[in-house]
Amino acid sequence: MAAADSKTGEGMQWAAITGVIATVSVFAIAQGLSYPLLSFILQRQGVSPAMIGLSAAMTPIGFIVSSPLIPGLARRFGAGRTALTCAALSAVVLALIGWTQNVYLWFPLRFLIGVVTNPLYVLSEIWVIALAPPARRGRIMGVYSTIISAGFAAGPLCLLAVGTQGWPPFLVGICAFVLCGMCLASVLPRLPKVDEAGHRVSVLGFVPMAWLLLLAVIVAAGFEQGALALLPVYGNHYGIAEARMSALLSMMIAGNIAMQVPLGLLAERLTARLVRLACVSLTVLGCVLLPLLIETPLIWPMIFVWGAVSYGIYTMSIIELGERFTGSTLVAGNAAFSLMWGVGGIAVPPLAGSAMDILGARGLPITLCLMCLALTVASLAGRAKA
Repeated sequence: MAAADSKTGEGMQWAAITGVIATVSVFAIAQGLSYPLLSFILQRQGVSPAMIGLSAAMTPIGFIVSSPLIPGLARRFGAGRTALTCAALSAVVLALIGWTQNVYLWFPLRFLIGVVTNPLYVLSEIWVIALAPPARRGRIMGVYSTIISAGFAAGPLCLLAVGTQGWPPFLVGICAFVLCGMCLASVLPRLPKVDEAGHRVSVLGFVPMAWLLLLAVIVAAGFEQGALALLPVYGNHYGIAEARMSALLSMMIAGNIAMQVPLGLLAERLTARLVRLACVSLTVLGCVLLPLLIETPLIWPMIFVWGAVSYGIYTMSIIELGERFTGSTLVAGNAAFSLMWGVGGIAVPPLAGSAMDILGARGLPITLCLMCLALTVASLAGRAKA
């Protein structure tokens, strides 16, 4: 009887994990669709590239602003109610964006969509961490990272099917957010309580508790956003065609998608901290090899591995977060991760771009390398103290 109850409980746990991952995958498709869609629309309206970039920055700014509010919202209204409300509000805001079609009105609306989608993403990630059995947390978070990346990559592919004109692409995004809420509602009774009262930790209060993890998130976000934004510019310096650079970026994303589960399995055999150190060390090596291999066929396997290990820094940090923290501290920690992801994504691309203005093309690998080296040194110092 006890064995049957145990199997039933384990089955419910896996059903809940599957439901939450389905929720986040649909969310990722909606987000991945909206970024290029809005850029295409603004481009057709004759809006300048600088204004398009500034408009796109409103969403990560919304992430940054909303992150410190998530622990309080989860405590006051409950994590489940907060996430469901945010799914509904995301659909409403996206509908307003489709209705207005005005670059100036899109600034506050894109900020709002960052504010309302961030709690949904953060709380879903917390549920996956809390539900994952410790012995299998590495592979589960690897699957989670893979599906998130695949969802973001699938978003733009939806535009190939429905186009970028009129309401159809917006309806796909709106329906995705509604489906996201439905997936979440179906598993809500099975989700663990992550918003309990007791010892309360704020997002800023979490920083000294795990500053190295937060630095790793800044580096992972900054690397991803900097590479995606500036690798085409870097390739142009070498006279590489846009089509080839687009293919290289796709190869980088493919490495990200394909290798998170193997990295998670490796973290189970070793430790997440050790695998993260290996990932950041290999990322530094990739920065050194980039100018040497960019014009050779060896760039293809190199950039595949580069994409895998650079995003692996974040995956390993999430695994370690789940190993070290629970309850309200985990909520604050994951909100802090979201905040630092926004900081890294906003700060590093302009920094690397400025370095390229001063140093030429080599400014990109130098900036990324120095950033990763700082994390390597900090990680080794942290291990020495441990």
